[in-house]
Amino acid sequence: MRTKIISIAGKSNSGKTTLLEKLIFELKNRGYKIGSVKHTHDGFDFDKKGKDSWRHKKAGAVASLVITDTKIALVKEDTRSHLEKMETFLGDTDLILVEGFKKQPLKKIEIFRIDSDHKEPMCLEDPNLIAFVTDSEFRPQVPVFGLNDVQEIASFIEKNYLTP
Repeated sequence: MRTKIISIAGKSNSGKTTLLEKLIFELKNRGYKIGSVKHTHDGFDFDKKGKDSWRHKKAGAVASLVITDTKIALVKEDTRSHLEKMETFLGDTDLILVEGFKKQPLKKIEIFRIDSDHKEPMCLEDPNLIAFVTDSEFRPQVPVFGLNDVQEIASFIEKNYLTP
């Protein structure tokens, strides 16, 4: 069985990270193993210049794995699709929640706030939109939740994507 992936989509400063944090916390407390992915643009490199792992990569290693007793960090060139990478590295979780990836063919929960600089939601025409989180009057043909309805959103995810 493939791990389910749901994107928390929304324009900048709409509250994606806050909603993601709260959903991860709530679903973890319900006993689920949750993986998370944050989309960033090319050029991102957390492997610090001068550190051993950076030096290994600079010398030509195709991958560098940093290991502690409880954590790993992998820096690896990988040109596979976003979905393949998520499934490969987080496939041992019950659910992968991703922030962003609005153009990928993923199930999406859009968050839209009226106090943002944005006038319109961005996923209303997306066939992958499964829920909408808002404080606005927009009411697409999917379940609509308030900004603070974290338990209800988690229950929606659990019922529709985590239980058989």
